[in-house]
Amino acid sequence: MTEITTDLYQVKEKMYVATDCIIFGFHEGKLKLLVFKRKVEPLKGESSLIGSFVRLDEDLDVAGRRVLKEATGLENVFMQQLKSYGKKDRDPGYRCISIAQYALIRIDEYDEKLVEEHGAHWYEIDQLPNLILDHNEMVQDAMYQLKHNARYKPIGFELLPEKFTIPQLQILYEAIYQRELDARNFRKKVLSLNVLKKLDEKDKTTSKRGAFLYKFDYENYQKLLTSGYNFEIA
Repeated sequence: MTEITTDLYQVKEKMYVATDCIIFGFHEGKLKLLVFKRKVEPLKGESSLIGSFVRLDEDLDVAGRRVLKEATGLENVFMQQLKSYGKKDRDPGYRCISIAQYALIRIDEYDEKLVEEHGAHWYEIDQLPNLILDHNEMVQDAMYQLKHNARYKPIGFELLPEKFTIPQLQILYEAIYQRELDARNFRKKVLSLNVLKKLDEKDKTTSKRGAFLYKFDYENYQKLLTSGYNFEIA
């Protein structure tokens, strides 16, 4: 152990720890990703995820939420650690390990001015530009994790407005799963979960008859969660 400790103190090269944020949104029936223009060399001006070095005085999750707030102005949104990326040559500028985190935000709530200042744009998932470094891999891994989580946890509600219709919810899950779902079975399943509150209001943007609006029942969800309820949606 003494020899290892001595060797560590003799290392003069620096290794950095960073966090990169994969920010998902949902708009006009499409799952989207917020893509930024890199502001520093190398690869300045290329399409990139948003990230930052982790400060010595902050936890990793705190760093991720700091980056998210600086980029979108949002706090208290769904955010989850994904995995680490540490190939020795992954970044030509620094020897850097990055821990990716993905976030789900409501597109109608973010600070548009902040996003514009970062030169960021929303892209549909199937129309993404090529991203720098290993950011394409991060996005693929985040999509896989999102699909897995959405199957067993009602995290899809994090992407919707506070009030939504069952058809809107179905379109969201079809965008996440990237496949069509049977409308009758989907409606029956989500209503059976007992985590939706039906409102007296209707959305009449698509028809005169309209569709009833719902809200997610967080309180009942927490009660069912502690009881071990299975939230498999599709």
